[in-house]
Amino acid sequence: MRRKVIAGNWKMNMLPNEAMSFIEGLAPMVKNTPNEVILCVPYTDLFYSLLTAQNTNIKIGAQNMHYAEKGAYTGEVSGQMLKAIGVEYVIIGHSERRQYFGETDESVNKKIKAAFQNELKPIVCVGETLEQREQGKAQEVITLQTKLALEGLSNEQIKNTMIAYEPIWAIGTGKTATAEDANQAIMSIRQEIANSYGNDVAEEVIILYGGSVKPENAKELFTTSDIDGGLVGGASLKVEDFEKIVNFE
Repeated sequence: MRRKVIAGNWKMNMLPNEAMSFIEGLAPMVKNTPNEVILCVPYTDLFYSLLTAQNTNIKIGAQNMHYAEKGAYTGEVSGQMLKAIGVEYVIIGHSERRQYFGETDESVNKKIKAAFQNELKPIVCVGETLEQREQGKAQEVITLQTKLALEGLSNEQIKNTMIAYEPIWAIGTGKTATAEDANQAIMSIRQEIANSYGNDVAEEVIILYGGSVKPENAKELFTTSDIDGGLVGGASLKVEDFEKIVNFE
């Protein structure tokens, strides 16, 4: 039985003092949850968040990393740097990184490999645009992104890769794929993994749904056959909303 994972993606929000207050408020509300709780915070919040989350069940992740260990990459942060301060998870290939910062399937694959070299657990984002969806290419797009992202990884590494299906047309728009549509898309991703690496590997991979997850739709989404939790955007910025999503049962 796969565990449920609820990950918050704060994007470019929250100052360090706000991050600490958020975690202090959330921790007692989620201490008894059976679900895994992750907060992916801006770089400037990482150290403060890690300190505040000590002795809680809240894990801390970063929102991006470079694939090189070090070098002349002004403004970038390496996996080695994240590992050094105790970060456990890192989001890779979010649609906003792809759209605004030139992230490609190739760079996503290189970053995933670098994450594993530094014992970080990647949360890899895939998803189609509205245009691709309307053209009937959604399944083709997300399965190809999945295939290219995982290329060259061992079966054990794939088992430890989380995938977040995020239909781009639903991110930050208030629109949400129906639970049935989201589950169907995630079943396609799992089938792609099964085709390449076998059913045993595919059944262990945690696949999340992201795209305007809210307290009102969390239970419906997370109780489908293949959705293993959520990568939550806007609703992860309010303690009360995020707590309701974590404790969706």
